[in-house]
Amino acid sequence: MNFIGKSIRFLIWALFASICGTVLISASMYLYLSPALPNVQTLKDFKLQTPMRVLSADGQLIAEYGEKRRSPLTYQQVPPRFVQALIAIEDKRFEEHRGVDPIRFSRVVLDLLITGDREGAGGSTLTQQVARNYFLTQQKTFTRKFTEILLALKMESELSKSEIFELYINKHFLGYRSYGIQAAATVYYGRDINDLTLPQLAMIAGLHQAPSSANPIANKQRAKKRRNAVLSAMRVNQFITDSEYQSAIEAPITATYHGNNPEFEAFYLAEMVRAEMVERFGLAAYDDGYTVYTTVNSDLQKAANRGVRKSLVDYSRRHGYLGPEQHLSGQDPSQQVDMAGLNELYPRGGLVPALVVPGDELGLYVIPKGETTPVLLPMADLSWARKRIKVDEKGPAIKVPEDVAVPGDIVRLEATGQGWQLAQIPFVQGALVALAPLDGSVQALVGGFDYQLSKFNRAVQSNRQPGSNFKPFVYSAALDKGYTPATIVNDAPIVRSDSTLEGVWRPKNSGDRYLGPIPLRQALYQSRNLSSIRVLDDIGIRYTRDYISRFGFDSERLSNDMTLVLGSTAMSPMEIATGYAVFANGGYQVEPYFIDRIEDSNGNIVFQANPAIVCRGCPEAPNVFAPADSSQSTAIDIQPLALNVDEGSASAPSVPIAVKRYAPQVVSPQTAFLIDSMLKDVVLLGTARAAKRALPRDDLAGKTGTTNDAVDAWFTGYNGDYVASTWVGFDSNTSLGYNEFGGKAALPGWIEFMTVALANRPSNNLPQPVGIVQVRIDPKTGLLATPNTKDARFEFFKADNVPTTFTSTTLNIDFSVEQQAPTTALDGQADDSPEILF
Repeated sequence: MNFIGKSIRFLIWALFASICGTVLISASMYLYLSPALPNVQTLKDFKLQTPMRVLSADGQLIAEYGEKRRSPLTYQQVPPRFVQALIAIEDKRFEEHRGVDPIRFSRVVLDLLITGDREGAGGSTLTQQVARNYFLTQQKTFTRKFTEILLALKMESELSKSEIFELYINKHFLGYRSYGIQAAATVYYGRDINDLTLPQLAMIAGLHQAPSSANPIANKQRAKKRRNAVLSAMRVNQFITDSEYQSAIEAPITATYHGNNPEFEAFYLAEMVRAEMVERFGLAAYDDGYTVYTTVNSDLQKAANRGVRKSLVDYSRRHGYLGPEQHLSGQDPSQQVDMAGLNELYPRGGLVPALVVPGDELGLYVIPKGETTPVLLPMADLSWARKRIKVDEKGPAIKVPEDVAVPGDIVRLEATGQGWQLAQIPFVQGALVALAPLDGSVQALVGGFDYQLSKFNRAVQSNRQPGSNFKPFVYSAALDKGYTPATIVNDAPIVRSDSTLEGVWRPKNSGDRYLGPIPLRQALYQSRNLSSIRVLDDIGIRYTRDYISRFGFDSERLSNDMTLVLGSTAMSPMEIATGYAVFANGGYQVEPYFIDRIEDSNGNIVFQANPAIVCRGCPEAPNVFAPADSSQSTAIDIQPLALNVDEGSASAPSVPIAVKRYAPQVVSPQTAFLIDSMLKDVVLLGTARAAKRALPRDDLAGKTGTTNDAVDAWFTGYNGDYVASTWVGFDSNTSLGYNEFGGKAALPGWIEFMTVALANRPSNNLPQPVGIVQVRIDPKTGLLATPNTKDARFEFFKADNVPTTFTSTTLNIDFSVEQQAPTTALDGQADDSPEILF
């Protein structure tokens, strides 16, 4: 008994000493470590590395930039079932403890005192894990563990449970560049966390233990075992019923990798946004969680993509087949087809790769990527695929499928409403820019056939000669110099000695055909070069260059000779579209912009665009045009436009409410109306009649353009809602070939875009301003018509320029060079090719 008593007393003293020792050690560690503990309050403003997201105006994802995929959530945004799943598997007493679970804490202390095992860091609470992940290293030491405990206690005293939970779910790496549960839901299931099923939520909750090696893509069996452990813990904690548990553990693994896939293609615009953001915020643009809302409309961008690609693919078909893309070696017709080589290729510009397989004489048999059954491309659909020898030279007609491709070849297919058609990735390139003419917002932008094939943005970075696409700017200058749409100009050859143009200059019309004296209106809609040169010669180059700068062009860049009117100054589609916006909006210069607003990671607006908007009749709008005739009336009777322009947000105090800005009027409303009327005839009667056939509206206006030897093909057109400029050409500045011109190569892409853009929209014409009158004239003389005048027509005039004399039967025009003028009108398409000829 005495021995037993001594033993009991020894154990009591030993336990007491251990407790005292633990208290002393804990107190010592607290006194030593507490002064160096980080400020927990910083977690309330902690910035997680969150990628920059670029969105369309209607909220669809265009691109995401940044090393880590993360979409932080608030506690209220997390589905309750996920909260239960995470607590059940990671910290079932999370709602009860104050940062440290007493049971787990006791186990850790006993392990340290009895065994000295420093690996006893297991069993940390969620709060301890947050402390470790945000402030500490992963190194397992006694000091780090004790610091973790102190931090957890401090966090619980200063932060709410929901704040701690938010910090946990948004920080953890969960595999495949995903950080946080929202990013993981997107990566593994392509859905929002709130749209996941119970088994999927359990899968995400279980990822925290081994995200790289036990995720459902890397190791399905291990991930499933972990998922079921989460579900079992949920059942034990009575978060789910037995039937829910049984149904969930029997659910198959449905996770697949979902990359950072945009909802539609606008890569050229996305790169413009990325560059702008880096210029504004530096490298922080990639990680500070900015969301950029662009001005682009997703439906219009999709239409622009289709328009450019279709026009380029159709062009490539017109000029012959370049042959299969490649040949997969080892394709024995007697053996099963190996699809591995095909699967390594990707669609480009919407064209899908396909493997040619053995077939018969009915046509070409191919297996498109993603399919397993061969499809037939009939011989009738292969007739275009004659071998391309040169741009305008093809090989012999197709007689058998082998003339196009043989088994083992890789070809490209285009999906159409009638099925698959043979296509090819074109070498020719194109671009399209669409603006809203009332404020300059970019509605769609395409910089090439496919961004992955060429990142050069031809919409803004290229400088190409616009050809006759430039003539309307010169004609506007003429209208402000006393010309009228009825002014008679001579369309006849010119021979001129000009040292600036290397001696004798002999400009020509398309087909070397001339019409003699014609009205200015006809000279524009039939794109007559010689008439245009005479107009420029009369009004003067210096005056014209200064005048054209009103449209946003740099006057120093403009050609300083007669080729100016033929579009010899290289420009980008963005510049041309911006210039045409002046015609579309009634004479106002707008500035193109593509970022509407920028929000930080908390949703605060840190930038809000404040474009100068068109406001017809607003006295605040600056007026910078200077009419040639000071007596010309500039008053108009149009009410101010009601524009839906967001001027800022009260939720973003860092962005003050902007003062409304008005676009300056740079061309008189009368001149803008007249040039608009003349450009409508390009669509109605001239080189862009295909637009009228495709879109039977009365509000379309525009101009084609084709440069010398058909190196560049253009069409820029508009109505009151949109102005769009399209360009087609080779980066190498080589010819597009015979019979290629703006109305054939570029106009179809514009039509494809405008068909979508103007669907269900009412006609939107410029209103007729005060100071414009309409009188009946003789088109042969431009003078007032008599009751007996044959072919008389009504024409618009500025009030001060109305003819005051009646026509006579004779008009004498002195030709610079004797040439018989044809009496028949030219074909609208042929008029446009070429525009610059020396």
